[in-house]
Amino acid sequence: MVAGLPVDGNRRLPTERALVETLGISRRAVRRALEVLEAEDVVWRRQGSGTYAGPCPNSAADQLVDATSGFDFFEVMEVRLRIEPQLAPMAALRATPEAIAAIREIIQRLYQAHDADAYELWDSALHHQIARSAANRFFLTIFEAMDRIRSDDTWRAIRDRSRNTSSLVASHQQHEAIVEATAAHNPVQAGEAMLAHIRALNDHVLRLTTMGALSDAS
Repeated sequence: MVAGLPVDGNRRLPTERALVETLGISRRAVRRALEVLEAEDVVWRRQGSGTYAGPCPNSAADQLVDATSGFDFFEVMEVRLRIEPQLAPMAALRATPEAIAAIREIIQRLYQAHDADAYELWDSALHHQIARSAANRFFLTIFEAMDRIRSDDTWRAIRDRSRNTSSLVASHQQHEAIVEATAAHNPVQAGEAMLAHIRALNDHVLRLTTMGALSDAS
């Protein structure tokens, strides 16, 4: 959550200019905050109308999630392993200077995260910004549906358990490789870096869940 922004209820927020004056921060900072909130499904935007508090009503991603049920961790990770390594090269080819700047700012926020909630917010925002930078709405819809499933409390608990000092260091290095390849507009390296990152996540949580199942059975 970004302090100072009114995001309770499903109503239209003040304009960017009004938020700048009210909060006493730069317009760039307001835009970045709104981008993060939109990535977290806290606000939504309608072109020509404004920005609204709450999740986007009847979004395609919501409909895709509502149409299915019974997902397990391995199903979603299989999708991540196939979707995100394809999105990363597209982002490397299509990311605008503004998108690259947003990605770099988000990863700095991620490095500065000191609690699980902040880490979740900025980690999700980073992957979401890369997906948006790929400039393919259909891919983005699939990604957003998957990301909504990952925001479930059960999933968050699994990810919290999987984090330790060594895994965070490795994740930071993997994120850095993805960001640098994207900024360099190198699609091959971006795809390889994203694949390595998602595989590492999958393997780490797989080991954790397998050990937990063995422990419960003994």
